Amino acid sequence: MGAQQEDSVWIRRFHPAPDSRVRLVCLPHAGGSASFFFPVSQALSPTVDVLSLQYPGRQDRRLDPRIENIGEYADAIAAELKPWLDLPIAFFGHSMGAVLAFEVTRRLEAADPEFTPVALFASGRRAPSRYRDENVHRRDDDGIVREMKVLSGTDARVLGNEEILRMVMPAIRGDYKAIETYRSEPDAAVRAPITVLTGDSDPRTSRDEAEAWRSHTTGAFDIRVFPGGHFFLANHQAEITSLVSGTLSVSRP
Repeated sequence: MGAQQEDSVWIRRFHPAPDSRVRLVCLPHAGGSASFFFPVSQALSPTVDVLSLQYPGRQDRRLDPRIENIGEYADAIAAELKPWLDLPIAFFGHSMGAVLAFEVTRRLEAADPEFTPVALFASGRRAPSRYRDENVHRRDDDGIVREMKVLSGTDARVLGNEEILRMVMPAIRGDYKAIETYRSEPDAAVRAPITVLTGDSDPRTSRDEAEAWRSHTTGAFDIRVFPGGHFFLANHQAEITSLVSGTLSVSRP
């Protein structure tokens, strides 16, 4: 299984932890890449084996056909993760990644009644059942860059190099289309316990919209509110890493 695991273009394993007893799958935001979670991988290694998803259309996958539909994304990711289910598994998704983590979990749980992730961390995103009329993907390139600046504030670590952003603009636009056209199935829920992380001044997620994740799990639910906007986690990495580590430490056998 080891060789099969390492072959996926979707998965980055920055700090392999072969002796770990639990695995964390990290799914980045719209326009994001696997390297966004490098600090998380570094902080949790070697206790937790961290996998970071690399979506098509960016970095070393810049020439791969982009995906513009959450269902298609989730189907592809669920298939890629099947060789990695030999350990208890948890998910951490930020923004679009939170919705993807939810939809991937739904697919894996439906495929195996015995399978339930030990945790699903949904960060920086309103509940799947809560919608807003958003059309960023229809804006021109300047309009999309402006939206990303609004969400990241002045934090260059999040926004990155604007010239590079424009190079991967088709992938970013595709991600925005995927998340803005997403509609959850009625009463969609997972068995996995959900912990919601949200910023208290996130312009794209209210406290009520974050709390609404509660109806999407038949397991335990928790919510943690942090000072900050959409990318609050950039300024609370140590606290969030501690929360994840503590949760997985309690959950693993």
